[in-house]
Amino acid sequence: MKFKTLAVSVFAALSMAAGAQAQTVLKVGSTPTGSPFTFLDTKTNSIEGVMVDIVKAVGKEAGFEVQIEPMAFSALIGSLTSKRIDIVSAAMFITPQRQQVVSFSEPVYRYGEGLMVLKTDDKEYKSFADMKGMTVGVQVGTAFVEPIQKSGVFKEVKLYDNPPDMMRDANAGRIQGGFMDYPIAAYILTQGNYPNLKMAQSYQPTVMGSLGLATRKEDAALLDRINKALVKLKADGAIDAILKKWGLSGA
Repeated sequence: MKFKTLAVSVFAALSMAAGAQAQTVLKVGSTPTGSPFTFLDTKTNSIEGVMVDIVKAVGKEAGFEVQIEPMAFSALIGSLTSKRIDIVSAAMFITPQRQQVVSFSEPVYRYGEGLMVLKTDDKEYKSFADMKGMTVGVQVGTAFVEPIQKSGVFKEVKLYDNPPDMMRDANAGRIQGGFMDYPIAAYILTQGNYPNLKMAQSYQPTVMGSLGLATRKEDAALLDRINKALVKLKADGAIDAILKKWGLSGA
């Protein structure tokens, strides 16, 4: 009887230890069209990029595994609040409007919008005022949409669901300029798929913002784990190493 009781106790202890070692798997929303932050690697058929590497590093440090869920940028917050995913890790700015709906981690990287124009366009664009009467494009769901629409200087502001559609129209001359995240636009243009386009290097961004991981408002404990992991990863140089890997400067 004593042997049986001891055996049961040992089994229970081993089961508890195994359970403690099993990590929680959290679903992470990322987009397939945000190079170098997030993009679909056609060789592996998986989402890769800066924000994927960062959330994986955070998960490793914080004690959870990640399952990347590809989706359109405009669907990220809705998928988070409806609990289809647990974290957003993409090229998403921390804005007051978004902070009313979800919670953001400490900032990971900061930048502004970039302007793409035809290579034959030699005008020195510095601000919206230099584009009066132009037809331009911007990606739906980005922080750039509202200020561009409210500026009142453009003949037309066309909205696009994804960068490739906008860049194809810009490359073909159907719009005179396209606004999107500068690092994403610059990275895509280096791939050579839009040979008629260039970045307007003289342009000064109107909307500067910082990227962060997003969680649901009620998931304060998860956000705390993420922030603690980010502090350590920034301190030991892991975040800078990830940024450098993808051709970006330090955070």
